[in-house]
Order: sequence, then C-alpha cells, then structure tokens
Amino acid sequence: MPAFLYSMSIMLIKQLFVKLRSCDKIRRSIELQLNLSKAKHNNKPMPTITLPDGQQKQFAQPVTIADIAASIGAGLAKAALAAKINDRLVDTSFLVDKDATVAIITDKNPEGLEIIRHSTAHLLAQAIKQLYPDAQITIGPVIEDGFYYDIFYPPGFTLEELSKIEEKMAQIAKQDLVVTRREVARDEAIAFFRGIGEEYKAKIIESIPENETLTLYTQGDFTDLCRGPHVPRTGMLKAFKLTKLSGAYWRGDPKNEMLQRVYGTAWPDKKALDDYLHRVAEAEKRDHRKLGKKLDLFHIQEEAPGMVFWHPKGWTIFQQIEQYVRAKLRGWDYQEIRTPQLLDRSLWEKSGHWEKFGDDMFYSESESHQYAVKPMSCPCHVQVFKQGLRSYRDLPLRLAEFGACHRNEPSGSLHGLMRVRGFTQDDGHIFCTEQQIAAEAAHVIKEIQDVYADFGFHDILIKLSTRPPVRMGADEVWDKAEHALEQVLNASGLPWEFQPGEGAFYGPKVEFSLRDSLRRVWQCGTLQVDFLMPERLGAHYIGEDSSRQIPVMLHRALVGSLERFIGIILEESAGRLPLWLTPTQAVVMNITEHQHDYALKVTDALKNLGFRVTHDLRNEKIGFKIRDHSLQYVPYLLVVGDREAASNTVSVRTQAGKDLGSMSLETLAEQWRNEISQRGLKSLAY
Repeated sequence: MPAFLYSMSIMLIKQLFVKLRSCDKIRRSIELQLNLSKAKHNNKPMPTITLPDGQQKQFAQPVTIADIAASIGAGLAKAALAAKINDRLVDTSFLVDKDATVAIITDKNPEGLEIIRHSTAHLLAQAIKQLYPDAQITIGPVIEDGFYYDIFYPPGFTLEELSKIEEKMAQIAKQDLVVTRREVARDEAIAFFRGIGEEYKAKIIESIPENETLTLYTQGDFTDLCRGPHVPRTGMLKAFKLTKLSGAYWRGDPKNEMLQRVYGTAWPDKKALDDYLHRVAEAEKRDHRKLGKKLDLFHIQEEAPGMVFWHPKGWTIFQQIEQYVRAKLRGWDYQEIRTPQLLDRSLWEKSGHWEKFGDDMFYSESESHQYAVKPMSCPCHVQVFKQGLRSYRDLPLRLAEFGACHRNEPSGSLHGLMRVRGFTQDDGHIFCTEQQIAAEAAHVIKEIQDVYADFGFHDILIKLSTRPPVRMGADEVWDKAEHALEQVLNASGLPWEFQPGEGAFYGPKVEFSLRDSLRRVWQCGTLQVDFLMPERLGAHYIGEDSSRQIPVMLHRALVGSLERFIGIILEESAGRLPLWLTPTQAVVMNITEHQHDYALKVTDALKNLGFRVTHDLRNEKIGFKIRDHSLQYVPYLLVVGDREAASNTVSVRTQAGKDLGSMSLETLAEQWRNEISQRGLKSLAY
C-alpha cells in the first residue's frame, strides 16, 4: 500500500474512533437520563453526591464509591484507594444509598498513604502465613513512615529471612488479589479464628466491646480482623520494604510471652520509597550516638541507664547552649533560680503529680519520710513564688531554672540523648494575672521562634493539645485556658492545628516541633496555661483591690531537654558544628620543631581573645595532622611554618579543605567574631 494511502487510512480510523467515543458518551448520557426518569417515576432513592469542589452528581440507584470515581473519570477510578463520605473513611466497595458528601482518596492524600501502609501490613501477615504456617498473627498498626506486625513464632525470624518474606509479599501483590470486606457476628469471628489456629485474634475479639461492629478483610487465602479501609486490590501496593526486627511482649506486658515485631515501610511509588531509604541511610550516618563516640562527647553505661556521662568536649557544647539560653533569659527579664532535687511526697500529692506520675518517679526514704526525685520543676517554682507577700505590682513574675529532672522511663524506650532518665530542662514559669495571659503567651511564642532561628531551624510545627480524659479541674476552667491559647495562636499568624486530648493533666499546652533537613519531626518547646496548680499549692497575691487573688501560671520550655536538643543538633549538623558551638574551634599545628614556641604563642594569644583553641605539636607530617583533625570536624586548622613565624601570621585552612591563605591573628579573630555572631547550624566557611 502506498504511504499516502496508509496515512489517510490511519487518519480515517482515528476520526471514526473519535466519533464512536462521542456516540458512546451520548449513549451513556441518554441511559443516565432514562434511568433517572425511571427512578423518579418509580419513587426509587436517587442519591445526590456532592464532591469537594461543590459539583453534584445524581444517580438513579445506590452506587459504590468505585462507581462514583468512574463517573468522574477513568484515571480517578484507577487511582481510588478509598473515600471520605461525610468525613468517614470507607472502602471503594461502600454502597452509597442516600445523599452524601464524598471525597475520593488516592495516594496523594495523607489518608491514602496510611491506607497503603495498613494494607501492606496485611500483605506482610499474608506472606508470613504462607511461608510459616505455624506463625500466629496479632496486631499490625500503621506507625510513622510505615507499619509493623507482631507475630507469635517461637523459632523467631532472622534478618536474612526478611528478604524472603519481602519477596513473597511482592509475589502476592503482583497477583492483584481483590480485597473484600464483610461484617461478622462476634461468636462467628471467634470461632473462625480459633478454627484456623489464630488464638491471638480470638483473644483480641473477646476484648472488643460487644456493641462494636466486627469486620473481616480477605485477600486470596488470607483473612484478617480489621476496621479498614483497605486498598481495593493488592496490585496497588507497589513500593515497600521490610526494615528491621525487634521483640515485643503480648499486650505490652512483660509478664506475657515475647512476640516478634517485623517493621516495614510503604510508599505510593518507588521514587518515594527510594527517597525515604536515602533519608534513613543518611540518618544512620548522622546517629548522635555514633558521633558522640567518634568525637569523644559523651557515653552511657549499664551502671547508670539513661544517664549521660559528659566528656570535656560534650560538656563544652552543653555549656555553650546553657549560656546562650541564659543570656536570652536575662534579656527577657527572667530571674534564674535553683530548687532541690528531692521533695517530700506530700508536695507531689498536693500538686497532683503523685497520682498522675507516681509510677514514673524515683524515690528515696529518710527518717520515715518518703521523697521523690523531681521529674519536673513546676511545684518547686510555686514554692519560691509563695515566699513573702506578692502584690499585683510584682506580676508578671518570670522564674527560670536549668532544672535537673529524673523520670523512670522504661528501659526499652531509652535511646541515647533522645530518651533518657536524667536530663536538664530549661524550665520557666510565669506567674501573671488573667489579663496578662495573652501578652505573656505571645512573648513566649516569640522567644521560642528566636531561639530556634538562632540554631538554624525555621520549619516549626505547632499543635494545641487540649484536655485529656483524665485531668484536674472543671470544664469551665479548661474552656477558659484552651480559649486563651487558641486566641494567642490565632493572633500570632502562625499555622497551627489541634491535637485533641493530649494536654497536661493540669492544663492545655502548645507543642513546638522542629522539622529537620531529613524531614524528621522533633518535639521540643512547650507552653501551658495553668489555672489549677497555683490554687492547689496555696499561691496567691494581693490584688489592686487588696483582695487575695490566685495567679495564673504559664509553664514554658524553649528547647526542652538540653540533652535531647544536643542530640538533635548533632544529627542535623552531622557533627560538623558551627564555630560558636563547636568544642574546639581551631587547632594550631607546627610543620617542624622550629615552630614549637611560635605555635604555643599563637595558641595562647587566641585563647586570651576568648576562643577555644588547642595545639598539635606531635612529630608527625603536617598532612597527617591536618587529616586527623579534619576527621574530628575541627572548623579551622592553623598551620605555622618558618614563614608564618617570621611574619607573625598563620596559614588558615577549613575542615572541608578550603585554603584561606595567611592572615594575622587580628584579622582571623575578626572573621571568627563575625561568623560566631551569625550563629545557626550552617557554617559560612566550612
């Protein structure tokens, strides 16, 4: 066939398809109108679906979420994972039989990612059951960045077996099994799981309240108890990886049997998975525990679990942060105090901490008195406020303390500097009138922003945690406290969100979390409004009308635990701390023995100017010494030879290998002062 005839034939065929598609659209439209007319004539329910953009669709009969997605477009039908109907998450098989507001959930939505991870947990359990039929499954929740499943399997899994399980998961996913949901009666569900040897599932069902609906999800040969929703087909699970193993007691009780916890992560696509795995690998390299050992900063040992042994270099970092915060506090009119470590049980009972935190305290006894090591400083600060007669003219009174606190954290939760039993908190309490709450709270928010910015953190997440189920005080007091914080946050212009039920037992709190360069979130600062504790502990002041008034107490922490904050800084900077914060700011190195005295002279001169400088006079090649200190992340390496000694200068190199040439000590000191003044975690020179 000639080429031009072939081209014309192709063009005519394309035009024919366009016309056919057009006819098909017309046909479907006519059918829809006919169905609607029939439904109206027969008085059948015709649900009207309102979409997120306000568009409405009317159907002649009850429709599934999948049908609704298909009516919008083929692409959405293919991508639909679930839906939110009147703010309730449901599967795509859910039948809508009345008017509703519907939002289709895909992997672009946060809920969609959670559904993918929950469904991948089921995929993991199915793979384990196929490979290890004797294993019993228990629970498999979604966690941050992934999921886990607790398995009863006495032989235990090895790390080598994870790849085998992961391969089986991929095989099941490729089978594109349909995932179905069904509701079952309680006795039927218990009998079903006991019949297939899943005793743990039967126990879980027995602990569920009788009025709750039980649902089972089935994919191929695997059925699990779950509320859902889940992806429609296993083929939608495309990017996952099993990451680690650990032990976990059944129901979290050490008296129960040990289970095997298998962790994994799941993402919408391979690119997102690869990005996450890269961040994990980077975080592993930045692990503050490894850096602490490499840079000789601190250690923790068995004889003092969760307690930090600070080495000279690490303690220098600690002191620099403490002195930095202390200088800020002076500028903000705080008065620094110091309070005891041990306090009688009676004080903790009055404050309410004994009932709430009694199991988390360390105790001591002396002369028939029981004492507790303080887990926080707030009751102590009230005692300072109570000394002497306070007037409304004394308010606001701002007290601050670098309080050494101890909490009896479970041994399994301890993690380097991030989770310890002994820590120092930059505690602060503001005693004020009710009319002063807004101004004082707004100032605290500004304080926290200023501090984080000085450390190079600008991505701050803010949450307002409201009244918990177990709490002190009447609801009207909580209404007042929550409303006060909500108003302050709105006035700040900063984005924030509610975190229901997560407040302290004595008052609501605002949590300030940092998002680091690896997109990890670290909760640090807090601000709480407390109408209750001052009254319980008998604090009062004399008002303008000479009456006794109870002060409002604002609890605040800027960085929180200094130990934890140092851990965050080490990981964010990968150990390459900025000049103002690093333990050793420079090392002076001689090329030969002839410069020995000059190297000492330079070291002393820079020390006298207030810089943290040491020297390396070892009889080693200069290249070896430079490399050695570069690996210790010393920001500046100062080399002195005969030429530098003669000209009273130093040759300056940075830790990254940049040669800044020769300069006088005055010029170098001025450069350092400028760099230190800019703070942050990003160094200008290295």
